[in-house]
Amino acid sequence: MTGAEPGADQASPRPAQFRPPRVAEFVAGILRDRIIDGDLARGDSLPKQEDLMAEFRISRPTLREALRHLENEGLLTVRRGSIGGSVVEVPTAATSAYTFGLVLQSRKASISDLAAAIEQIEPLAAALCAARPDRMDAVLPGLRANVERTAAAIDDGEEFTKASREFHELMVSACGNETVIVMVGALESLWSEQERQWAARVTSEGRYPDTKQRRAVLAAHTALLDAIAAGDGEAARKIDAGHVTHSQRYALENSESQVIRATALRDSLRDLGK
Repeated sequence: MTGAEPGADQASPRPAQFRPPRVAEFVAGILRDRIIDGDLARGDSLPKQEDLMAEFRISRPTLREALRHLENEGLLTVRRGSIGGSVVEVPTAATSAYTFGLVLQSRKASISDLAAAIEQIEPLAAALCAARPDRMDAVLPGLRANVERTAAAIDDGEEFTKASREFHELMVSACGNETVIVMVGALESLWSEQERQWAARVTSEGRYPDTKQRRAVLAAHTALLDAIAAGDGEAARKIDAGHVTHSQRYALENSESQVIRATALRDSLRDLGK
């Protein structure tokens, strides 16, 4: 045994300065798998650095490089100072929405661009909900409860917006397709933040849509709920598409060209403790 670190190429030795990053990536990959596979849960502390160094037979600088990889990926929070250590973070739909938002913001994607994407993709989630054989248990209870909450908030504009946006987020999260849940869920989170800001602004200006328009939103949600309950995917798709197109025009008012701001979503997630 030579005592070489895992991943070192003994047949074709390389200059020492190239070894730590390669070995660090190897170690980061093992730790990453443990986090993603659930062997390490969110909030868990990693073993002490000395224990990890012994397990992988690596130096402290190499271990720190591995931990930096995971920290940059959002899988670890490295605490420095006297209480030091590394705490596991698990990817969530909320964090993916923020990351996705950063990409869109860097590409100067506009609010209207986001709205157009949701208009095209969200109806798919509605149809998937209607296609679920277990929809009576897995989909409808949550949506029905939300419709009741939305109705109860009809006299409070900002609360009404919050509840009505939750309906769309719940529907997407209940569609049964994990890829759609994460992808469309990220879009929904970004749009919900846009509507939250819009509701706060027009409420302060005394311009929030009147009760008749709020009841129209409730009616659309109820019709969508009924289509899903009946297992009519095509009807669910059409109802959702029409509702999304109609409701988006309010939040798009004077904001069509505004660039998506992922930082606003980050602040909201921090307030919610997500």
